[in-house]
Amino acid sequence: MKRSQIVFLILFSIFLLPITSYAQQQEPQPVELRLISENLYEILGGTGAQGGAYIGDDGVLLVDAKMDKASVDQTIKQLKEITDKPIKYLINTHSDGDHIWGNQFFPESVTFVAHENCRKDLFLPKNNNEPSDWYDPELAPYIPSVTFREKMDIFLGSKKVELWYFGVGHTTGDIVVYFPEGKAAFIGDQIFLTRPQLIHSYKGGNSFEHVKTLSKMLETLDAGKFCSGHSQMIGREEIVAHIEQMKERQKKVQSLVDNGKTLEEIKGAFEENEGRLVESIFNEIKKN
Repeated sequence: MKRSQIVFLILFSIFLLPITSYAQQQEPQPVELRLISENLYEILGGTGAQGGAYIGDDGVLLVDAKMDKASVDQTIKQLKEITDKPIKYLINTHSDGDHIWGNQFFPESVTFVAHENCRKDLFLPKNNNEPSDWYDPELAPYIPSVTFREKMDIFLGSKKVELWYFGVGHTTGDIVVYFPEGKAAFIGDQIFLTRPQLIHSYKGGNSFEHVKTLSKMLETLDAGKFCSGHSQMIGREEIVAHIEQMKERQKKVQSLVDNGKTLEEIKGAFEENEGRLVESIFNEIKKN
């Protein structure tokens, strides 16, 4: 091989390595079922938010749906390795696409369940004002057909799963799926640990109500494990700390508003990644 060819190959390899590394980083991790208590699993990996799976006496209940067919197929395959019971229910914790778009890749025999506000939120315009995809008639079988307002129990034989609505927060339709035997709760996007809390104002979400909602959840449920869409499993202490952190942000924004600061000036008093949450808090204060 000529020296010029060797030099070309070396330079080409140097150029290709960052692209290959980036592509590898973008590849989703395989779907994994992680046991957290008897018959209850977290669904990790794949494309879309983390969810849950519960194996009852006569069927399986899932929490949230991933985003694409590959992730749903992996989920179903993983379930078949540990149980031959059918998937009976899929609970959508709220209306964000990374939790609900995968509904369409499950069998139509599955019953989709959500809060009544979640179902309404599906038909809202997207945050870029484009019409909702859920008006497509082909998606109709995958829209939650069973809804509730405050509380609902689902029984899988003798096993009970509790669905709770504690109020507005991340959106208007966020619910908590509680498994009393394992004292574990799946709370969707009601908490983020690796970034500031996301409040979807365009879906009616509200940071002040979010604080009340989480506080009511802690007062009502005897849960010790909390699983969310984008963070690792946590305990009650982390929820309390999150609530206090939210209150501190709100107090700081309120103080700056009282001193006549503009939105841009207020954003400048926080970390850059807090800008979206600060804007939500600012707008909520201005409306009151």
